[in-house]
Parts: sequence; C-alpha cells; structure tokens
Amino acid sequence: MTRDEILATPSMPAFAPSYPRGPFRFIKREYLIITYETDADALRAALPEPLGPAPGNLAYYEWMKMPDASGFGDYEESGTGALALFNGEPCNFSVQMYLDDEPPITGGREIWGFPKKYGVPRLKVIKDTLTGTLHYDEERVAMGTMPFKPRSLEDQLDTVANGIAKLNVNLKLLPDVTGGPKVAQLVGYNLTDIHVHGAWEGEARLHLIPHVNCRVADLPVKRIVGARHQIVDFVLPYGRVLHDYLA
Repeated sequence: MTRDEILATPSMPAFAPSYPRGPFRFIKREYLIITYETDADALRAALPEPLGPAPGNLAYYEWMKMPDASGFGDYEESGTGALALFNGEPCNFSVQMYLDDEPPITGGREIWGFPKKYGVPRLKVIKDTLTGTLHYDEERVAMGTMPFKPRSLEDQLDTVANGIAKLNVNLKLLPDVTGGPKVAQLVGYNLTDIHVHGAWEGEARLHLIPHVNCRVADLPVKRIVGARHQIVDFVLPYGRVLHDYLA
C-alpha cells in the first residue's frame, strides 16, 4: 500500500475497513427516552470538567433502534446520559452506551468518542407497552416501560426537532502506543437534516440493576420526570473539539 492509499483508508483494518467515511444518515431511528432526577454527587462525578450539571440534577436513560444507519447497518443501543452545561450552553453528555453491532461501536469511539461497549439492548412494543431492556453478559441490567403512544406531540414536532438539534458532548480518550494518553478531548456535535416522523410523551418506569462492568445503576433513579417516544431521521456529522485536556 502506498502512503496515499493508507491515508485514504477510512478506518481499520485497512483490508476490510470497519466503517466508511461519513457523514452518516439515520432513517426512522426510534427512541424511548426516560428523564429522571438522580443523585447530585453521582451526577457531578460522571461529568468531566469543564462541564457542570444543568439545574435539577437530571439524567436520562434511552433506548434507540436503528433500522437504517448508513455505514453502520441495523442495530440497537441503550445507555445513560446527563443534562449538562458547557460554558452556560445546555447540552447532553453521553455517560455510557451499550450496543450490539461492531461498526458503530468502533466508529463511534474512534471518531466522536462515544462511550460504547458491547451489550444486548432491545426496544419493542409488547401489547400496550413500549418496553426497553438491556442485557450485559446474559444478565438483565435495565428495563424501562412506557404506555404505547399515550399523548401525541403532533402539534409540537418543531420543538421536538429543536431539542434533538441541541449540543451533544462526549469525552474522547485514546491511548498512545506507549499506553499514555494520545487524545483526551471533549467533543461536541449537533445533528442536522432532522425530520421528526412522530413523537409521544407519557409516564414511565425505569429499573436499573447494579453491575460492576455495566454501571447504568451508578446514576440512581430518585424521581421519574417524564418519558418520550420518538421516530426521527437525521444526519450525524463529524464533530469538533470543545476542550483539549492535553493542550
């Protein structure tokens, strides 16, 4: 391989790249997002400086079903996040994610710094209930439930789209060949070309089980604030560095 061929390769391994170049488009991505109040000290410990918690000590647990993700395929994902502030700007910080497909695990970590690990999340409708589960090493560690489409947000889809377009932040950490840090950054990105097919809100319940290698319960549930079910198209563009810890 020539130098130019090497530098043109989108990802490793060079003979069979894990993912192509982006941007990446998602069609009819389905969410169950449960927002809840959590422990203030636990939330503060999960947020890397210079991020701070948004008012209310709010976290969220989400399930996502991706039936059509360019370059990544058909997969499901689940994990926790925190409502935070970056220099006063509201943002969503990804704390941990678990999914069942190698390309988005690899690409998400290498490009944007998504905190992804392998797990088995599932989002499905069981009779009258939208149900999300997450299994890690064959053990169930999370379950969330919401009535199926109880209250439509059909007259608020622009507001839903504006919320999806807000700043999202990840902590990207990559080691050097010496084992020391090579990349240590806060990465920001904003979804684009957003189209909301539908959105619904309602009550929810969320059960998180402590597990040492799947620490979704480390942001404990104190009070459920609300839940949203939504189906969305969007483009995930490349990100930008908000803060460089090695600068």
